[in-house]
Amino acid sequence: MSGTQQTGPLGGVVVATALPYYEKAGAPAGLAVDHDRYAAHCRWLVDNGCDGVGPNGSLGEYSSLTDEERRAVARTAIEAVGADATVIVGVHGVGSHQARRWAEAAAEDGADGVLCLPPTMYRANHGEVLAHYEAVASVGLPVMVYNNPIDTKVDLTPELLADIAQLDNVVAVKEFSGDVRRVLEIKEQAPGLEVISGADDVVLESLLMGATGWFAGFPNVFPAESARLFALAIAGRTADARALYEPLVAAFRWDSRTEFVQAIKLGMDRVGRFGGPCRPPRGPLPPALRERVEADMARAVAALGERSV
Repeated sequence: MSGTQQTGPLGGVVVATALPYYEKAGAPAGLAVDHDRYAAHCRWLVDNGCDGVGPNGSLGEYSSLTDEERRAVARTAIEAVGADATVIVGVHGVGSHQARRWAEAAAEDGADGVLCLPPTMYRANHGEVLAHYEAVASVGLPVMVYNNPIDTKVDLTPELLADIAQLDNVVAVKEFSGDVRRVLEIKEQAPGLEVISGADDVVLESLLMGATGWFAGFPNVFPAESARLFALAIAGRTADARALYEPLVAAFRWDSRTEFVQAIKLGMDRVGRFGGPCRPPRGPLPPALRERVEADMARAVAALGERSV
């Protein structure tokens, strides 16, 4: 690979931000959103080279928030970094009427774009998926559709994406199937659609196949290193990118596992940031899993330390 790839309006390294809580009686599960700490975290990510933040994604535990909290989290991110970075707000909803309402709120609050799953909690068919995205796109913000067939049981195949891409304002797809073969097939079937790597443990492979963005989890832990990895890959410096990626990929694999939120928050704790607890349904990591996350994190931190010497 040679030359430099060009990223689109929702490309670059956009971090699916983890959400901090503090203990408070009467709050859901006894945990209230810590907006000051969240704003500081968004600012830290951008100051360390990331191109934007994504509030209210799965990593941000959007489904565990009240409606009021969810709106406030988006506003906090926009106020913290919106003047200097891209803010792509998660607008996932069970039905198109809910997703559209969240997109309207994001537009009112000044978001740059929205990230949207197909209907959650329902295995929608081809026509229902199209109708869902048509409703969200009608709001007018740039839309990044989100293919996560593992959790939604709806697969946005390249053929389906070719139809979705015909909708006005749909500009990108966050591809989380884990199948890097999809990158080129999507580019063939929907050439106007920007392909964004959605899984940290195949990010380099995806970028080398032509993805132009990374909607990412582990930059919550390693923002500067992740921004560097992305820049090397986009510039075609494959050997340098691989040398940075290989020591990190064992930790990155936790981004694709059920306990990804807990794992990334633990990673943040281990590098001196605040990850903290999760709200239900997520509980603490079982001891065996915690030990594995800590071992993978320790290897990544040690390798990065050696590179900086």
